[in-house]
Amino acid sequence: MIGVLLADDHSLVREGLRRIVEESNDIEVIAEAENGRDAIRMVQERGPDVAVIDISMPGLDGLEVVGRLKIDYPSLPVIVLTMHEEEQYVVRAIEAGAMGYITKRSAPEQLVNAIRKVHSGARYLTAEATEALALRVARGEDGRSTLDSLSTRELQVLRRLAMGHTNREIAEAYAISIKTVDTYRSRLLKKLGLRNNAELSRFAIQNKLIET
Repeated sequence: MIGVLLADDHSLVREGLRRIVEESNDIEVIAEAENGRDAIRMVQERGPDVAVIDISMPGLDGLEVVGRLKIDYPSLPVIVLTMHEEEQYVVRAIEAGAMGYITKRSAPEQLVNAIRKVHSGARYLTAEATEALALRVARGEDGRSTLDSLSTRELQVLRRLAMGHTNREIAEAYAISIKTVDTYRSRLLKKLGLRNNAELSRFAIQNKLIET
């Protein structure tokens, strides 16, 4: 049996994913987590064969979790599960170390196959994710967008600021100082040509970086 960790902050989503997974005869859910820190703890305590991680969770977000798991558990295949099909998320997830990338919309049809494939050592990307990566390659350096200029941490801070998190909350989530968060904020405003948090929020919504 392939033991799976499901990490998503919505219990109804986890319940739905569990039902999908357990319809198979070779996969079982051995652990669940509702936030990033619990996901890392469950990996340590339960030792799953595959981790399915939502990209938008409280505390540590999915990209941060994937990055930490890649360092501490390099042999653990991780599938990123998300509402987002945008290129930025696909690229950042793969760069962080994800072996799979599927959307919640495609999960009913693709999750089981994705788990089996990454467990075998191969990658699994939805058609949309594959297309997003192909577009990135086709554009090359000359076609880089404004978002491409942001580091993964800057993108994470941008998302949290856009969702209304305070500097203190962001600092606690990423174990950095409030001053460092303020530095990221100033850098974001400069890079994006924006003036305040309200404009950051509008930018994030327009670029589909947060769910509305």
